[in-house]
Amino acid sequence: MPRALIDLLWRDHPAAPTGGSRGPRTRVSTGQVVDTAIGLADAEGIEAVTIRRLGEGLGVSAMSVYTHVNSRDDLLVLMADAAHARMDRPAYGRLGWRSRVRLVAESNLALLQAHPWLTDLADERSALGPGTIAKYDHELAAFEPLHLPPVSRDAALTFVLDFARSAAVAMRPRPHAAELAEHWPEWSVRLAEYLGDRHPLAQTVGAAAGEAMGGASDARLAWDFGLARVLDGLAALA
Repeated sequence: MPRALIDLLWRDHPAAPTGGSRGPRTRVSTGQVVDTAIGLADAEGIEAVTIRRLGEGLGVSAMSVYTHVNSRDDLLVLMADAAHARMDRPAYGRLGWRSRVRLVAESNLALLQAHPWLTDLADERSALGPGTIAKYDHELAAFEPLHLPPVSRDAALTFVLDFARSAAVAMRPRPHAAELAEHWPEWSVRLAEYLGDRHPLAQTVGAAAGEAMGGASDARLAWDFGLARVLDGLAALA
């Protein structure tokens, strides 16, 4: 019988059931399967993670991989939980709530930049895992100085994590970003000629922003501005 996902997530816990794997014992562990999948996703993206590719990388059959993970969807949950377990969790010490929340946001941005495939996962079952729960507990502690009721604290953390996730997506390498930055001075002048007197706000604001950013956008500038606004919004709860 296949093991339930929650038992796979907690497979290293003393209370985890044993002997639930299907088929003959293989020469690789569940942890090795998960680690190999993470390495593959980091190098080639989430689409590259297939049971067949994992089997080839580990030197075992696809069926052997299935004795460790029930399905590809379950594997993705195990990968996310492992990444959460290993992420940096900076100590808060005597920092105020703004500095604490900033650390939460920056740590999550670093996590998502190290593992971009995490932004493509939306499986809430990862909330059952030990790594994800440890991450959640640590990040909730950042809001301790605000003395928020439980539901509001959870919502505040979700607000910060959603911002970090959106920013991480915006910061992904864009295929034509370098070309646009290179030609921006020339193309912005030609664009103004094409527009003439149309769309005056787009021209005025866009020209000022483009000059400041050296292009059509700057994800790091947007991060700094947005995080400051996130903190300002949370200040209303203090």
